[in-house]
Amino acid sequence: MQGSGTHDTGGVDSGYAWARLGLSMFLATIGGAGMWSVVVVLPAVEREFGVDRADASLPYTATMIGFALGNLFIGRFVDRLGVMVPLALASVLLGSGFLLASQASSIWIFTVLQGAMIGFGSAATFGPLLADVSHWFAKRRGLAVSATASGNYFAGAIWPLVLQAAMSEYGWRGAYILAGCVCLAVLVPMAFLLRRPAPHMAAGARHVEPPPPVRTTPLSPGALQFLLILAGLGCCVAMSMPQVHIVAYCVDLGYGVARGAEMLSLMLAGGIASRLISGVLADKIGGLPTLLIGAVLQCLALFLYIPYDGLASLYMVSLIFGLSQGGIVSSYAIVVREYLPAREAGRRVGAVITATIVGMALGGWMSGWIYDLTASYQAAFLNGIGWNMVNIAVIVLILVKSGRPRRLTAAA
Repeated sequence: MQGSGTHDTGGVDSGYAWARLGLSMFLATIGGAGMWSVVVVLPAVEREFGVDRADASLPYTATMIGFALGNLFIGRFVDRLGVMVPLALASVLLGSGFLLASQASSIWIFTVLQGAMIGFGSAATFGPLLADVSHWFAKRRGLAVSATASGNYFAGAIWPLVLQAAMSEYGWRGAYILAGCVCLAVLVPMAFLLRRPAPHMAAGARHVEPPPPVRTTPLSPGALQFLLILAGLGCCVAMSMPQVHIVAYCVDLGYGVARGAEMLSLMLAGGIASRLISGVLADKIGGLPTLLIGAVLQCLALFLYIPYDGLASLYMVSLIFGLSQGGIVSSYAIVVREYLPAREAGRRVGAVITATIVGMALGGWMSGWIYDLTASYQAAFLNGIGWNMVNIAVIVLILVKSGRPRRLTAAA
């Protein structure tokens, strides 16, 4: 069944599959505004509403919780309906959330809108798109999934600069109105370009036995998913410290919001390269070893933030951090698709991605809380390193339990 799909003009590994990948990357780039916008406006929101750093971090935490729940629930609908309808509806929610949040009169209203609308709606352009793209590739699945995930980092490299420029002219509220209008004008109509069902959901494939996973492990599906969830939680608590607080950190050091936004963009630009390289590597050595490499490199990069806080050195360390950790989250999706059934991809990928986003939410709040206690981000960096070490230990445990994973000839 695999061979026929490969040569089909609209099947697995086809020209259409690559075109769909390009469109998915673009949609992920636009929809990623929902995840990164709140990081840029955090200092302005803190000043306007007169709250401390921990309370100002709550909108980001709410965004990540909504993003996590969106990946979990929207992923289940993608397994049943395909990606088009859930993506279109979530995009309406995302764009409307930006417009409503721009009119928020308190930090609490802003926080609720960030979580319930912006975070939840933005989720459709991450985990669900990764699961959908994974069905269209066999030979280059690692690269395809990582490339789609890179759209989120393209968003992180582009949107902070766009929003910072809009803020300088119209304030954070005007920047949010701009983001909302772009999401509604672009995401909603373009979602309908993904109306073709995945190969295993097509009418001619409904009675065909789905292909098995391409790798085997003695761990049960439930045990493997639990361990991946635990690993994802730990890695993203660590990952959140620089990504969430780099702008506020630069403000505290006297470098200003603009320099922090540039560092965030540089960090995420490095993450794009890291994700693409990780995808190519995963196609050669597998998702689990690639995941371990990324986790170790992220931990080493976090250590560099402790001794170096000069302006030039922070630019360099932020780039190193982005190059180190960019491929981690996409590697989780690759591992799920290598070891677990194709027809469960939406909910399985969604569950693991949810854990990574919960880690980002927890870490974002925790770092603000530690800052309020210590008046410094040094302890917050150490906290992230500790969580990163837990992440590494869990990945090593999975590798030890699995032994040397065997790759099957059939593709999922």
